[in-house]
Amino acid sequence: MRHFVTTNVTTNIQSDSSTAADFGMNTREITGTAILSALVVVFDYVLKFAGIKIPFPIFPLLKFDLDGIPVVLSLLLYGPYSAATTCFVALVAILARSGDALSASMKALAEFATVLGMIPFYRINSHRLRGLSVVPGMAVRVVVMVVATLAAWPLLFKSLNAVVAFLPFSALFNAVAAIISIAGGFLVYEALSKRAPALVPNSRTRNTRPQR
Repeated sequence: MRHFVTTNVTTNIQSDSSTAADFGMNTREITGTAILSALVVVFDYVLKFAGIKIPFPIFPLLKFDLDGIPVVLSLLLYGPYSAATTCFVALVAILARSGDALSASMKALAEFATVLGMIPFYRINSHRLRGLSVVPGMAVRVVVMVVATLAAWPLLFKSLNAVVAFLPFSALFNAVAAIISIAGGFLVYEALSKRAPALVPNSRTRNTRPQR
């Protein structure tokens, strides 16, 4: 009987491990993703309730925050599945805070679009070439949010003319927001690589390869 219970528990553990592996994440990556997801929630709630989000100067209703930095960092550290999970947590957290499903969805979509554009470049070993991920990350975010704004315009604006007039401001805002998220994510990633390499997967391997 004891042998049967032990075998059954071992089988369940192996099954759970294989399920996590199927999603491309191990225990370390799951733990790191949970921490970064919690950081997204902390950034969003603290900046919101402290009233210190930075208004976009030419359109003050749009405000910059730091929510995207942990999202980008999750991509750099643990990959696309981690970034997608962090975006989903951001969606749930903003929805719980504001009760505004549209606003929460647009924010989560914006951050997901940023990391989506970065995916082809984020694993490149060269610092210079990896920095090119800023361009597609920014471009994909701008395009996705323009399309999303057009799709949701009846819920956001009183007329189509109003949304068309808003689009240039939205595009510029999202371009700057993408740069903040990507630059912040890279800065933290590089700091961890130098100060705490044990926290960065494959950091030793990357540091021993020639940099261009």
